[in-house]
Formats: sequence, structure tokens, C-alpha cells
Amino acid sequence: MSAPGDTVLNGLAVRVGAQLLQRGLRVATAESCTGGLVAKLLTDVPGSSQWFDCGYVTYSNEAKQRDLGVAAETLLAHGAVSQQTVTQMAAGALSRSGTDRAVAVSGVAGPDGGTAAHPAGDVWFAVATRTAQGMTTHARNHRFSGDRDAIRRQSAAFALGLLVAP
Repeated sequence: MSAPGDTVLNGLAVRVGAQLLQRGLRVATAESCTGGLVAKLLTDVPGSSQWFDCGYVTYSNEAKQRDLGVAAETLLAHGAVSQQTVTQMAAGALSRSGTDRAVAVSGVAGPDGGTAAHPAGDVWFAVATRTAQGMTTHARNHRFSGDRDAIRRQSAAFALGLLVAP
């Protein structure tokens, strides 16, 4: 997969915004390896203040714990690049912001920092949605290729795609 260009990323963000506005929903982001790129893309859309609430850039494990409530035990047992961590990131962003949806991203953008289990390009995503019964979350993992910028752009596009309703 090649890195999406600005036009593609902007188009995805516009589509997300239109759907959120149409449904009267607000969104928050919780990002690690993308460093706020998803929030930047969403807030580049004119009128985004009607449906975008906030973005958390929690690059360190300490920030994930402090700002999003990720359990230290989760990080010790599973690491920052895991289904468990990214699910807690999304849930924390949703509960702390009071929004209707939250998307979370945690992975290895590279070129260093990877391991055999989690090489550069290994990224976990989660979406948390507020429901009448409380909250639902779902997580997905994807491996991207390319340099650091390409991995971050592909990750941002994937995260935006998860926010687009089926």
C-alpha cells in the first residue's frame, strides 16, 4: 500500500465530518505513533468545531496512563502496541471527552523502535462508541510498509476509514 496523498486524506476527513454532522455526533482522537495527524486532518475541515471535540497525543506510556487511564498492568503485560492498550486508549478518550465516538492509534512508525513481534509498520487501532448500554469498542491491527511518513499517513487514513460508518 502506498502512502495516501493530501487529497485522499482530506477527502476521508471531509467524509467523516459530514457523517458525524449528519448524525449529530462528536468525536475525539487518542494518538501515539501518528502524533496528532488524525486530529490535524479532522480539524483541517472547515466547520469541524461542530463535530470534533479534542485530540490526545499520548506518545509515552506515562501519558497513556495519565491522560487516558491506560492501566500500567496492561502496558507491562501487553505493551503499547497491542489490542488491549489501544482499546483502553479509545475508551479513555471517549469517557474523558464525553464524545460519542473516539478513535485510537498506537504502533511503530519506524524506522527504529520495532521488535521482532512488533516491527516498524505494526499498528493497532480501536474505535469506542457511546451506546445506550454504555460503550462498545472494536480493535483492528494492520501492518504497513514504507518509511516513517508513509506509515503515519497510511495509519491516519486507516483510522479515518474506521470512523466512516458502514
